[in-house]
Formats: sequence, C-alpha cells, structure tokens
Amino acid sequence: MKKAFCILIILTSIAGYTLFSCGAEKLTPEKAIAQTLLSQVSDFSVFLKDKFQVVAESGSPDEKQLQQLFLQARLKYKKFEWAAEYFDAATVRVMNGAPVPEIELGSGKVFEPAGLQVIEGFLFPKYDASKKKELMQQLKILQAGCKKYKTYFSNIDVFDWQVFDATKLEVFRILTLGIAGFDDPLTQKSMAESAESLENVKSVLVYYGSEDQESKNLMLQLSGAVNYLKSNTNFNAFNRAQFITQYGNPITRSITRLEQHLKIHIIRYNRLLRQDAETLFDPDAFDVNAYAPDASSSSTREKVELGKMLFSDAELSGTGTRSCQSCHQPEKAFTDGLDKNNALGSKQQLKRNTPTLLNAALQPSQFYDLRVNTLEDQAGNVVGSKEEMHGSMTVAAKRLWQNKTYRQLFTTTYPNKNRTSIDTLEVMNAIGSYVRSLTALNSRFDAYMRGNKAAMNQEEINGFNLFMGKAKCGTCHYMPLFNGTFPPRFVKTESEVIGVPRSALAKVIDDDLGRFNTVQTPSFSHAFKVSTVRNASRTAPYMHNGVFTTLEQVMDFYNKGGGIGLGIKIDNQTLPPDKLNLTAKESRDIISFMKSLDSR
Repeated sequence: MKKAFCILIILTSIAGYTLFSCGAEKLTPEKAIAQTLLSQVSDFSVFLKDKFQVVAESGSPDEKQLQQLFLQARLKYKKFEWAAEYFDAATVRVMNGAPVPEIELGSGKVFEPAGLQVIEGFLFPKYDASKKKELMQQLKILQAGCKKYKTYFSNIDVFDWQVFDATKLEVFRILTLGIAGFDDPLTQKSMAESAESLENVKSVLVYYGSEDQESKNLMLQLSGAVNYLKSNTNFNAFNRAQFITQYGNPITRSITRLEQHLKIHIIRYNRLLRQDAETLFDPDAFDVNAYAPDASSSSTREKVELGKMLFSDAELSGTGTRSCQSCHQPEKAFTDGLDKNNALGSKQQLKRNTPTLLNAALQPSQFYDLRVNTLEDQAGNVVGSKEEMHGSMTVAAKRLWQNKTYRQLFTTTYPNKNRTSIDTLEVMNAIGSYVRSLTALNSRFDAYMRGNKAAMNQEEINGFNLFMGKAKCGTCHYMPLFNGTFPPRFVKTESEVIGVPRSALAKVIDDDLGRFNTVQTPSFSHAFKVSTVRNASRTAPYMHNGVFTTLEQVMDFYNKGGGIGLGIKIDNQTLPPDKLNLTAKESRDIISFMKSLDSR
C-alpha cells in the first residue's frame, strides 16, 4: 500500500510537472505568436469562404457590399502580413503580389499575377461584372494560399530572432511601400492598412519584456505611429517625411536596440539590407557585396584599386582604343552625356543610352533588360560586345600577364602559389569590385533622414511627399535606393512598360523590345529596368534611348500617363495611363527633391 501511494505521488508529480511545462511552453513568445498566426490565417480564410465568396457568387452581387468586403479582407491579411512576407514570400506572390507578371531569377519561369491586388482591379473604381469568373478564381487562389500558411505555421518553429527580423522588415515595408500606396493604388486606404499592420507588430513585440523600459518606449512609439496614421488618412496630403523621421525611424531603431538589450542570438544570412541596420538610412545599411558571385568575390581595397586601373585601360578592348571609362565618365556621374554613344570604330549609334554606374551594386540584375545578375558578368558582357568594346576577356588576361605591373598586382591581390597566368574571372571581379566602390548614399536627402532637418528645404520636402504620394513615383522607384530593387528584401529588380516614344515628339513607341529579347513573353515587350533617380540631375539625357533631355520633359511624360497618355497604342503598358494632374509647382517641387538625391 505504501509502495502504491509513493508511485501515485511520483506519477502525480510527473503529471504536474508535464502540465506546468506545457503551460510554460505555450506562454513562450514563439509559441504564442505561432498560435496567433494560425488563428489570424484561419480567420482570413473563413472570411473569404463564408462571406466574400458567398456574396461574390450570388446572382447579382451588390457593388458596395463587394467593395466593403474586399477592404475588410485586406485588413485581415495585414494582420499577418509581417510573417507571411518573411516566412513564405513565394506564397505572397499569389496572395498580395503586384498585378503584373513576374519572372523568377535563375529559372526564367514567368508567374501570372494573382491575389488581392488583382481583385482590387476587378472591384474598383467600379465592379466589373464581366470579371466574375476571374474573381471567383482569385478567391480560390487566396484560399489555397491560406492552406499553405496554415501548414507552414503548424509545422515550423518560429524563433525570437526571426520575430525581430520580420517585424522590423514589416516596418520597413510600410515606410517604403505601405504609405506609398504600392499595394492599394485604387482604394488608397494605405494609412488604415499600415495602421493595422503596425497594430499587429505591436501585439507581437509586446511579448518581449513589456515591463522593460526599452520595450515600453517601443510600445509608445508604435502607439503614436498608429494614432498618426489613423488621424491622417488623406493619401495625397499625408506627410510622409514627418511620419518617417518622427515615427518610422525611431521604431526600427528601437526594435534593433530591444533585440540587443535582450541579448537575442541572431542567425546571420546574406542580404543587401543588413540585419543590424537600425534604419533604412544608416550610412552602412546596405552591403555592397551582397550580390557578389560568392564570398571570395567580395571587394577589398586591393581589388578596388586594381579594378580602377582596369576600368580606365583601353587594352581591354579589341582595338585598344576604348575603356570602360570612355563611356562611364566619373565627371559625368559615370555616364557620357549622350543620348547614345557610337559603336566602336563607327558613327552608328549603340542601341541604348549609357546608364550611371553609381550605386549599380545595389541591384541584383544589370543592364536595361536585366539580362545578367552580377557586376562581373556585366563587365564580361560589355568587353565581349562587338559594338561596345569588341574584346575578349581571355585575350585581355593574356595581355595583362605580359605587363609586369599588372602581373605583380594580380599576384598580390589574388594570391596563388602556382600562378602562371591571370584568370579571366579575376579581371572581371576586379572591375566588379571597383563598381561596388561607387556606392554613395550620402545625399542631402540621406542627411535629412538621419536627423539633419536643415539638409532639405520646404520645396524639396514637398517634392518628396509628392514623389511618394500623389505622383506615385515611389511605387516604382522605391525608397531609399529610388531604383526598381523591391524593398524591403531587395532581392529582385523590377522592369516596367511605360511607353517611351521613339523621339520626344513622336507618337510611336521606340522599337527596342527591351526585356522581351531575353524573356520572350508578351508582357515584357518594351519592358525596361526601373533605373535609379539618385543623381538624376547629373545623368541626362533620360530613358533607355536618351529621348528626353531634361527632368521637366520626364515629369511631363509621366504626368500625361506615359506612352498611352501621349497617344501611343500600347496593350501592355504597366504604368497607369491616367493623368497625374500635377500642377506646374508640384512638378517643380518633385524635381527639386530629385536634386536633393545627388551624391556628395
């Protein structure tokens, strides 16, 4: 009897310990957050099926009701967007991707647009009843996406460092895309949706030391940001400069510092935006080596110096008369000031305008048609081009080996005990390393965003707010790089079809097919990389064909709605053809802002 009683006591103790352990496990931030995510995804899925879909498939659905259900659905999605984007970005493509085809790097596979942004086009500004079948199909796609997320969050552990990384990226997403109206261009409910996202960021981070002063400060900042968004809902009038400097930057700074304060162990991984960047505008926020071919290709001082010599050496060309610097001239912001340069040894123009190399390292694809992924491949491609340099990297490497100075420099820069020649990859890497050194995010705009309020005047600030708002420039030229590299992960560079004319006065599109030449799908016909507007005041003329000579002409082109606005027939223009209705002063302010982006 005594033995049985002891066993009972032991079993009771084990059961109690197990229950206590399970209870404690459920209360850890990671487990609680994972459960919340499952609940939010389920809520979104049920809403789509039992409410949205029911109304949509009825005989004659009410337009206002459908529109209201859509807005509710977007708010429900925003609750878990921070985790969806971070843990399964591939599924986001069919949940809330841009309403244009997307190509996958490497495989070249083209994905048709799907998700909430596609549905928005069916319902706003008016419900298109002819799209009912497509609407139902999109709702089914969303349901399938929900199943993937539920499976994911049911089987994958969520770690503390991932929570901090993901929530900070979500704030960056709000600052770069959310308040710019990227994913709700027709409804323009950006502030309400951004407030919903921040509310849920707050509900996640409150698990981490809510009584700690660092955490209290963060909670206050998040609450202030949400209140600001809810109190300033007018899309065109929203003061983005104020919101970013007074709320956005302090929040991401506090998230970083709370993580450090809690001594959370971070798993590092390669990416352009450094994990420890406190804001998007930190001087060293971006890693120029992120898109190097491999770790051994990262820049060093020796590589940069060697690359600079090679960059200006005409021996790389087949005729010994043209160097990289012949077209990318440092005094002209690494352009040449021409609409198009001439082919080597000819008076015939090249096919395209010479783009700047400043900040070229901050994009995962190169050339106007995005045909290569590294600066090394870009160098090899240009040297080997019959029209540009008509050279050969293999021949050039042999020539360089015969030069005592280069032979010594390559031996020192790329140590190799058994060296008997110069490898072509070393030549390409040295040039690529030099181009990586041309990264400069040190404009007056950057200084302003880092706290120097005197760095920009009121016209420039107004221009920034217009650029990110009414003018919609920021939905293609993404802050803070102001090129087409998509934030906040910055792993893809986008192309657009804007309908660039053959000449400034022509009513005909330029005959260059752009990206279609490398990816032969109709949607990429006349598509070109979204170039940076940093240093734009120094890099005229503009567009892939150099058709516009002034920023005023560029602004007029966009203000009219691109090629379609000029009267050009284009079936696949991705730039909205609607007029922006910018006043002359608003256009001037935007140009003033762009000038504040010049490197110093």
